[in-house]
Amino acid sequence: MSSRQERPSNSQQRWRIAVLAARLLAEEGISELALAKRKAARRLGLPECTPLPDDLEVEAELLSYQRLFQDQEQPERSVRLLRTAARLMVIMQPFNPYLTGAVLEGIAGRHAEIDIQLYPDSAKEVEIFLLNERFDYHHSLPRTERAEAVLTMLAEDTVANLVIYPRHEERVTFRTRAGQVRKRARLDAVIKLLATISVPSR
Repeated sequence: MSSRQERPSNSQQRWRIAVLAARLLAEEGISELALAKRKAARRLGLPECTPLPDDLEVEAELLSYQRLFQDQEQPERSVRLLRTAARLMVIMQPFNPYLTGAVLEGIAGRHAEIDIQLYPDSAKEVEIFLLNERFDYHHSLPRTERAEAVLTMLAEDTVANLVIYPRHEERVTFRTRAGQVRKRARLDAVIKLLATISVPSR
């Protein structure tokens, strides 16, 4: 079989994986793109060596899904999560917080988590701060080797991940696995973003 014949098949498989991964992110409590893609491929009965879609392909399908099936609730959810993130960022101001991930991108699913990057002098400094402020948290597995730690907590009924990086990493540009620049926003940018979201009247 020629490579020309294979390409449409591979392209179609990537699209099927992206569509199902988007639905998993929107409906089933999965918050990580990589996990959603692997789970989608398994559900479709595809072998582990199957090429997976990149993050942008899945995010595009997720946005389409939300517009089709969650057009009323998505803006409301975005505003609620952004407000929660902003309040948490106010508390974490001593550690240079940046919002990132699905909440910032406007594609947060029903079970989305808030991801906030912190740049303290040390991870221990953040833990002491949380203990002094009487916040309950636990350690989660970092998704990247560059992160010193991930402290997961509950913020107004939403799971929030405080992803801690060394202070010198603050000026570093973060990229997705597909090589795209990963968006992040300071508190003032999050507040401005909130002002631009229009919630449809019921």
